[in-house]
Amino acid sequence: MTNEDPMSAYQHILAPVDLRQHSHIVLHRAAFAASMHNAKLSVLHVVEYLPLDPVGDTLSPTPMEVTDELAKQAETRIAELCNELGVETHQQIVRVGATQDEIVETAREQGADLIVIGNHERHGLGVLFSRTEDRVLHSATCDILAVHLPTD
Repeated sequence: MTNEDPMSAYQHILAPVDLRQHSHIVLHRAAFAASMHNAKLSVLHVVEYLPLDPVGDTLSPTPMEVTDELAKQAETRIAELCNELGVETHQQIVRVGATQDEIVETAREQGADLIVIGNHERHGLGVLFSRTEDRVLHSATCDILAVHLPTD
């Protein structure tokens, strides 16, 4: 969607999913939006990068090996989830890094004009900690659709 024409349809929708319990809700909403706008749909999962082991323990897998394995598992899980839900995608992307940064960067790189992201309600101490969806909202240059998710 361009800034010049606020009524034009979205062209490319990015749906970041955490592959947890409520990912299907976000994916359904993103797929519906994509079908309504005849837009491309890309699904993204971000594997948080594991820092290096300061002890240098060589008997355990290195953080990069663990991260690579988590990324491979995520690729498989995204494909399974999309297949289970009957969602057709333009791309299924797995990135490694800080979740909010990778979401914003992927949206920019892919030319996404809408990000459909899950929004978990927080209570108690959870309110004090940084929330990915808040950071994406304030950093992204495209529209954001925050999908309310049930509390766990």
